[in-house]
Amino acid sequence: MALNVLGVVSMVVFYLIVLGTGVWAARKAREAKRKSSGDRTAVMLLGDRKINMVLGIFTMTATWVGGGFILGVAEAVYNPEMGLIWALMPIQYSLSFIFGGAFFAKPMREKRYITMMDPFQQKYGNILSGILVLPALLVDVLWVSCTLLSLGVTMSIILDLPYYVSVWLSASVAIVYTLLGGLYSVAYTDVIQLSLVFLSLWLCVPFIMINPKSLDISQTAFKYMYQRPWMGTLVWDTVWKWIDDFLMLGLGSVSFQSFHQRTLSSSSSKTARLTCFAAAVAVSILGIPPVLIGAVAASTDWNQTQYGWPPPYVRGEQTLVLPLALQHLTPQYISIIGIGAVAAAVMSSTDSALLSATSVFSSNIYKNILRRSASDREFNWVIRLTVVIVGVVGTSLTFLTNSALLLWILGADVSYTLIFPHLVAVLFFKITNGYGAFVGYIVGVTVRLLLGENTIGLPVILPLPGCTLEDGVFVQKAPVRTVSMLFSLGTILAFSLLFTFLFKRGILPEKFDVYNVKSTCTEPAADAQNRRETEPNDHTEGEALQPMQKSS
Repeated sequence: MALNVLGVVSMVVFYLIVLGTGVWAARKAREAKRKSSGDRTAVMLLGDRKINMVLGIFTMTATWVGGGFILGVAEAVYNPEMGLIWALMPIQYSLSFIFGGAFFAKPMREKRYITMMDPFQQKYGNILSGILVLPALLVDVLWVSCTLLSLGVTMSIILDLPYYVSVWLSASVAIVYTLLGGLYSVAYTDVIQLSLVFLSLWLCVPFIMINPKSLDISQTAFKYMYQRPWMGTLVWDTVWKWIDDFLMLGLGSVSFQSFHQRTLSSSSSKTARLTCFAAAVAVSILGIPPVLIGAVAASTDWNQTQYGWPPPYVRGEQTLVLPLALQHLTPQYISIIGIGAVAAAVMSSTDSALLSATSVFSSNIYKNILRRSASDREFNWVIRLTVVIVGVVGTSLTFLTNSALLLWILGADVSYTLIFPHLVAVLFFKITNGYGAFVGYIVGVTVRLLLGENTIGLPVILPLPGCTLEDGVFVQKAPVRTVSMLFSLGTILAFSLLFTFLFKRGILPEKFDVYNVKSTCTEPAADAQNRRETEPNDHTEGEALQPMQKSS
């Protein structure tokens, strides 16, 4: 197969448009920084908290509808071992947005946090919050890898570009415009990228659906034709795993820094909530095209295509089914348009993950722990350097696996089992303290490791009821991720109550109370009322910025 010159030229034009938009947005960011009289960190990382609802919907949706989303949904629908019933990511993310908008957006935005980790830092101090930052950084790095991997395999198949060229070129463009303008560049480029994703995917669908090499997907939904029905099946011994996956993606997404970066950048708490609800609808609509492409691929007689027989899943190439379907089931110019959709989706998620990891490290680690006296100039250079490092590390990880779905689910696993219970505890349970959080973190990590994960070769040490031995390997049938999450949350609350009791009753000496548990419990009612009345509260658009309260 020769190099697809027309496709390469089209991709170069697209990258230039995105880069130009990023440069224009960077100028807007510099103007906002000059005019800002408040915390300039909010300008770079949160767009000066002036992202309106329309722009917020675009950037929130574009962040989740990435390359891993598009390729992962198509792969799951096509995979004979899974099917549509296991590919509910669009619905799960929609529920995640609704859940996040209903319960998380308002309290986070009204407290004017810079990152998702700020409530931990304010309540637990620097050492413990620094430990809690690590899984948040890991999630974002895995997300960068997942999105770039999906674009690399797509471009290498359709354009016949070397895989490493595709990946590093895309990563470089995303790194450059993220460096230039921070959230302003990310948000405004998301408008172009999401528009292209929507138009391109829906333009490809009719050509995929009417190709003569595939049967009507209604015939193959429940009937065995070229492979198992693409609707999939849910047998009794996999019900708990299905529930586990559903909860992991539906709840775990709320503990992504990328989600909170968009709500915290909104012009008000009301705008933040409405943005979440609108994005829930948008992400469902954008999940339909990859579902249809995966269903058509499962209904195709691949022997009639240039790809030949056996089909992709027999060759172990089910992860590549979307680009393969575009290449062999559509005209060349349509496959190029499909590449544009994947590229736009990848860029929109990659830049978000880059900025997300950068925000957590630069604000919660560097500025609040390592260098509290850092100047604006120094802090800006730290942000730029972190963007580059995260981009390089994330890009390098794409060479370790060929499954975007694997990286996607692994990141969601870490978010759900380790970050989500801590976020719920610190925001909604006043009794939570540093002792409970520390023990909960240790227990959560230990339990999750002991329960194992076959997809990455982590052996099962602690088999739960229903665990079976298959081909010499223990396979868990129980909802291991949810069990780990509940163990962690329960431990946080239980040990927080225990240490509150011990210090309040004087059983433990006050000199050991490094998290000030006793003083928190004995806070006078009048002081508590005064503190609540002086907490920042924003119900109007465009309020003046306030510096973030730092941990003592």
